[in-house]
Amino acid sequence: MVPSPLALLLALGAAATALAEPLRFVDCGSIDGSIQEVNVSPCPTQPCLLHKGTSYSINVTFASKIESQGSKARVYGEMLHVDIPFPIPEPDGCKSGIQCPIQKGHSYSYLNKLPVKSEYPSIKLIVKWELVDDQDQMLFCWKIPVQIT
Repeated sequence: MVPSPLALLLALGAAATALAEPLRFVDCGSIDGSIQEVNVSPCPTQPCLLHKGTSYSINVTFASKIESQGSKARVYGEMLHVDIPFPIPEPDGCKSGIQCPIQKGHSYSYLNKLPVKSEYPSIKLIVKWELVDDQDQMLFCWKIPVQIT
């Protein structure tokens, strides 16, 4: 029997969570959800040192305050209070560990990857990660300091 992509993703998330410590993060406007925990793996200390050419596992546990058919992630590098869009391989939250439709009062584990491309500059910045619902409202929004090396 071939495991489903979701089963593989969940197993990967469980393995990544076992190596990750919960991060201190700033909630930057979670309206339709409440963040319970944010993990970035590997990131043993803060600011997270993000090495060029490496991909990092993201796991956010949150509770939804609304119902939504879907969700979409937006990621930014924030420098001097300017948000610069940061592409991620899979912006669809329903393909990132969340079973859709999203139900009010349920908790979810959002799993994704943060690839750090070799051509990125070596710089300190803030990573801002948003997940929005069907109405473009924030299910969650968090920020952490990072240093790209």
